[in-house]
Amino acid sequence: MARPRPIGEDDRRQVAALHSQGLSRNEIARTTGRSGRTVSRIAAELGLSFERTGATTAATEARKVDAAARRAQLQGDALVAAQRLLGQMFAPTKVFNFGGKENDYNEQQHDEPPFRDKQAIASAIQALSQTALKLAEYDQATSAGGADVDLWLDAMGA
Repeated sequence: MARPRPIGEDDRRQVAALHSQGLSRNEIARTTGRSGRTVSRIAAELGLSFERTGATTAATEARKVDAAARRAQLQGDALVAAQRLLGQMFAPTKVFNFGGKENDYNEQQHDEPPFRDKQAIASAIQALSQTALKLAEYDQATSAGGADVDLWLDAMGA
C-alpha cells in the first residue's frame, strides 16, 4: 500500500484559497488530488468549515416563497374557473346527441342547461371552491407555524 504524501504548506494554501472561492470539500479534493478526508483535516487545522447552513436556509426559504406564489396562483385560477362555471349554469346552451338507426346528429337550443348538466357543473364548482379553500387554509396554517400545519394535515386526513 502506498504511503500518503505529507501535507505541506502549499496544500494548506491551496485548500484555503479554494475554500474562499466557495468550493465544496469534494470539489477541493478533486482539484488538489487529495482525498476528502485529507481536505477536511486541512480545513479543520485552518479553522475552515464546509457548513452551508446559511445557503441551505436561503434556498429553502426561496423554495417556500415560490411554492406559496404557485399556491396563490392556483387558488386564484380555481376561483376564476368556478366563477365561469357558475355563469354557464344559467346561460343558454345547445344540447346535442347522435342517435337512431342512422346515428343522426340532433341539436336543440335551451334557455339553461338540463338538470343533469347543472349537477355536473355544480360538482365542478364545489371541487374548485374546496381546492381554493384548502389552499388558503394551508397558507394560513403555514404562516402561523409548524404546529398548525400538523393540525391542518390531521384535519385534511393526511
